[in-house]
Amino acid sequence: MRIYILQRLLSLIPVMLVVAIVVFFLIHLTPGDPASIILGPEALPEDIKALQAELGLDLPIYQQFLNWFSGILVGDLGDSLYLDMPVLTAFTSHLGPTLSLAILAQLISIIIAIPFGIMAATKRGTAVDQFFMVFALLGISIPSFLLGLLLILLFAVELHWLPAAGYQPLSAGLWNHLRFLILPAITLGAIQAALIARMTRSSMLDILSMNYIKTAHAKGLKERVIIYKHAFRNALIPILTVVGQAFGTLVAGAVVTEVVFNIPGIGQLIVNAIQRRDYVLIQGTVLLIAATYVFINLLVDLLYGVVDPRVRLNKK
Repeated sequence: MRIYILQRLLSLIPVMLVVAIVVFFLIHLTPGDPASIILGPEALPEDIKALQAELGLDLPIYQQFLNWFSGILVGDLGDSLYLDMPVLTAFTSHLGPTLSLAILAQLISIIIAIPFGIMAATKRGTAVDQFFMVFALLGISIPSFLLGLLLILLFAVELHWLPAAGYQPLSAGLWNHLRFLILPAITLGAIQAALIARMTRSSMLDILSMNYIKTAHAKGLKERVIIYKHAFRNALIPILTVVGQAFGTLVAGAVVTEVVFNIPGIGQLIVNAIQRRDYVLIQGTVLLIAATYVFINLLVDLLYGVVDPRVRLNKK
């Protein structure tokens, strides 16, 4: 297992290298000049050139990349051009709201999706199955920004149950923290719940058709024992894969939801950096998000061995 973990960690190196190259050159191909934005529209051309030289933006593109990448090799992602702080500091200062939102959204999606998927599989072809599949189709089809606006209109504007936007840290109290996250978490969780429910149903249908499940029925075991002890545990591998990918997506892809609900997380940090053409902050943030996503997938791979001992034996 240690060798397997080491191999997976080493495999991250070429992935991060490709991400770094692609992100750097894509960002520098986009129009806009950070120096002009920092100094404002009334800045003189000589002032803009002086700031470009100070920031190193007047160097050839390959030299800028080598300077940035050499810093990455020693753990230095550079300093934000606009915020005047290290990229890692800016990232960690905005990570808390995004993680809180992602964890709550994941919990909501799992609580909704897995029972729905199991019920749809056990009631295959019935009205219950059709209802849950329509729910899953709606969850996948509705854009997150539209669902978020509808939730704000209903629960914040009409019913006044929850705040429309904003954020309170956990230090302000658990309920104050959660009440600002419930609507955005439902917005994100509904989409992921649809995907997890479909995978749960598909995986459970495959297992329920196995011979050992038929043997369990023939032995007279209780339906609940067959479904949850024998079928569900053996169906967990693909479900766990989707759950892990969903959490990585929640961390990396909450940009629109954070903007709609005015949550000061990673998504809003990226949007502000793009508007300001803060090249260094965009590059470092995207690289850290990619590393987080890959690391989550690694953890999911390691959990396979906990769920299914056969996977652990194959890795030895």
